[in-house]
Amino acid sequence: MLTVEVRRPKPEDKELLNEFFRTVITDTFIKEGIGDQLDDIKEEIEAKRRYLESDFDSNGKSRYFLIAFYGDKIIGSIEFGLANEIIRNCINNEVLVEVGTVFVHPDYQRNGVGNLLLKAMYDTLHQRGIKEFWLDSGYKRAQSIWKKKFGEPEILLEDYWGEDFDHMIWRVKVREINGPGQSRYRNYHEKGME
Repeated sequence: MLTVEVRRPKPEDKELLNEFFRTVITDTFIKEGIGDQLDDIKEEIEAKRRYLESDFDSNGKSRYFLIAFYGDKIIGSIEFGLANEIIRNCINNEVLVEVGTVFVHPDYQRNGVGNLLLKAMYDTLHQRGIKEFWLDSGYKRAQSIWKKKFGEPEILLEDYWGEDFDHMIWRVKVREINGPGQSRYRNYHEKGME
């Protein structure tokens, strides 16, 4: 079992985080069979860099990241902020919260790191009084994981990214995860993983 530390990023983590984004996004595109879409890979990496900058520039108010470390290596990330344009266009609401950038390094997938990050984010959202969030994905592998966790998506955009490449959007109630008035999860901002 891994001993993982989940915490807020520090400015000195920026270079490691950007390399982490490059590694995970490139690996994801390859596994999705779209590794030849180099412009899209570059655009996705740049979007995550901008999200991270937004976190640092706003001190976590615009975007709020948590990162997972195994030793001195970043092995996971998650963030929340204003929902992306795809979600907002589908819902017609500008004030939706989105959880995204849920990434686990390819060498550490299937070790519970994603679940640990989600639990830490649930706790953070609950503490901030956020009652629901939206999560979306256009990656088939991620969609199968989210379906197992959250059921069928609230919104299905068929062939959004091309033939047989759908985009799915889930609405997740934080109170359903945590129970009324209390958090089921301990504070995961400290070292350790159950």
